[in-house]
Amino acid sequence: MRLIIDTDAGVDDAQAIMLALRHPGVTVEAITTVTGNVHLDKVVPNVLTVLDVMGATIPVYRGAAQPLMPNGLHAEEVHGGDGLGDWPDRPAPSARQPEREHAVDALLRLTRQYPGELTIVALAPLTNLALAARLDPHFPLRVKEFIFMGGTIAGQGNATNPTAEFNILGDPEAAYITLESFPLATMLSWETTLHHPLNWERYDALAAIPTPEGRFFKGISGRIVSLIRGMSGRLGYLLPDPLAMALALDRLLILEEERRHVTVALVGEHTRAQTVVDYRFRAQSTPNVDIVTRVDVNGFYQLLRHALGG
Repeated sequence: MRLIIDTDAGVDDAQAIMLALRHPGVTVEAITTVTGNVHLDKVVPNVLTVLDVMGATIPVYRGAAQPLMPNGLHAEEVHGGDGLGDWPDRPAPSARQPEREHAVDALLRLTRQYPGELTIVALAPLTNLALAARLDPHFPLRVKEFIFMGGTIAGQGNATNPTAEFNILGDPEAAYITLESFPLATMLSWETTLHHPLNWERYDALAAIPTPEGRFFKGISGRIVSLIRGMSGRLGYLLPDPLAMALALDRLLILEEERRHVTVALVGEHTRAQTVVDYRFRAQSTPNVDIVTRVDVNGFYQLLRHALGG
């Protein structure tokens, strides 16, 4: 598998990147960055830090610093001011620098260079992908597979709009453009993430792995773990971006999925950025998304253990 990762490098993004870098048979060709969980100026150093921890040399590209319609949305209350959980023992800043080429130009160049060979996993607002699709309408057709973490399938969101998921609310117009442009995508929704947590026993086992990767995983997770464990009814640790990455790396982890037409609501006081699923095939639109609804959590856990050297 040849992979491009598009990320806003918060805590779970970092863990998803770690998963990809340790998976056998996978070559990460590029990591493109975008404002989302934190601003782009923090996202890029976060990605470089992850690469240092993993001992990997991957080209990193700066992408869109703001959504198509600027909104000031961030998630520092979850991911910390630095985007990696404000871990006191965070490694020193990387000496490496991102590439000079813009992320959107890199997406277009790489897909022209390797048509039909690249899988894109998007873990962030879809600004870079929408810009690439607008600059070159053939861009989506050159992508082998497109997987994204984002959206809701039952209106149970995790953002300021009650029916919206954070990545889609981060740039609704970009999400709309991207879903209209790609002939087929695979979607891991927020609700599917909620239904497939790691139980706390498994999280604790991962956090106890005595490797540099294991210590990094535990260190950057601390803030979010405290938040989730403080919520009543939460039965485990939520890993939305690593789960999406795992589905890209091993399709056998997908136990159930259904193909539907999905678009994005762009207006509505309470529903802007909701992903609208045509469950009854009423819209007379061609289904464009494989919606993952059930996942092999045991297999996912084993992938995480391997990535952390456990």
